[in-house]
Amino acid sequence: MKFTIDKHERYVVITPHEEVLDGVTAPKIKSEFVLLNTDGQRNIVLDLTHAKSADTSGLRCALTAHRLCHAAGGVFVICCANKEIMQLIELSNLKEVLNVVPSSNEAEDLIFMEELEREFRGQVATDEE
Repeated sequence: MKFTIDKHERYVVITPHEEVLDGVTAPKIKSEFVLLNTDGQRNIVLDLTHAKSADTSGLRCALTAHRLCHAAGGVFVICCANKEIMQLIELSNLKEVLNVVPSSNEAEDLIFMEELEREFRGQVATDEE
């Protein structure tokens, strides 16, 4: 399985170069999520530009990444999902659980907004003490 990893200052982007996220490809991406999280990455973007479809294994992979990022105080974002993948997310009632945005720019914006909120809450908590 081929994928690229682009590390940025506050987040990392994983872009699978596969057309299908299924029981064969999803475990490889899932293990990469775990490695990145273990290395201290708390904000992860899954860019689905090249993916044409996914199954429940792909969704479980995304839920694992969401759980890992949330536990580390970060955020997991899916971007560039096509109509078929979006329908699967909606049918699985995961649209309210997962952060899904149309573009990589919006994924970056979401992460920066979350980081700003986190910093602000930390500053407010420090000021109140």
